[in-house]
Amino acid sequence: MSIRLLLVAWLGFVALGQADSFEKNNLVAWCIVPFDAKKRSPAERVEMLKQLGLKRVAYDWRAKHVAEFEEEILQYKKNDIEFFAFWSTHPEAFRLFKKHNIRPQIWRTAPSPINPEQQTKIDVAVQSLLPLVEQTRKLGCKLGLYNHGGWGGEPRNLVAVCQSLRKHHKADHVGIVYNLHHGHDHIADFEQSIKLMKPYLLCLNLNGMNDGAKPKILPLGQGQHDAKLIQIIRKSGYKGPIGILDHRSDIDAKIALEQNLDGLKKIMVEIK
Repeated sequence: MSIRLLLVAWLGFVALGQADSFEKNNLVAWCIVPFDAKKRSPAERVEMLKQLGLKRVAYDWRAKHVAEFEEEILQYKKNDIEFFAFWSTHPEAFRLFKKHNIRPQIWRTAPSPINPEQQTKIDVAVQSLLPLVEQTRKLGCKLGLYNHGGWGGEPRNLVAVCQSLRKHHKADHVGIVYNLHHGHDHIADFEQSIKLMKPYLLCLNLNGMNDGAKPKILPLGQGQHDAKLIQIIRKSGYKGPIGILDHRSDIDAKIALEQNLDGLKKIMVEIK
């Protein structure tokens, strides 16, 4: 093969690799259970996902959904949908994960200690997480520290807690789940933030982004910073899972997901 053909093939491989994270098979539907205006059953939710071509779900829930946990797992297995992540903790869910031999990521809001010293805050956060760190270790699940505002929502603090857990407690299964809808204060320095977090990122959840979180939840492609932020993600070399958001109680989850999928598609064409 000539040098020219090798170069063309290599460039094609690079271009394909850049798009991998945003391909449909890599997308994770997030906030589609309690926020769904149609209040779908597990079977109806699976049908919606199949219609949209989505194969992975991060499962959020409320107390009324506990009785449906097992049916949700069974429906996903039956229809080849990955139970990718589970929000927070519940003993029944953890029992079912063992029973059905699945190991979803566990997503939990990172602590925000009120101590005055930075190192003390890190140490307190680590100590408060240790029971869940050990529980997820035994389950064989990754633990994702989820940014939700406060001290624990700052990228450098999330990284510091992960580093401490990995160094002092051999907790290599602990990482970061970063949400743009909780990261409006990081728009200006997002490039530095993702570079810092990248070695620990377990999932990166997208959202339309305007200054001042006006509004906080916005379909992709409708925000003033969306194309720029997605360009930064591609440039960073992040290849992991990408979350697609519903999180709008006033609208059918299918419509919300469709809006985000359409917006993502338009952005990807725009920034090619």
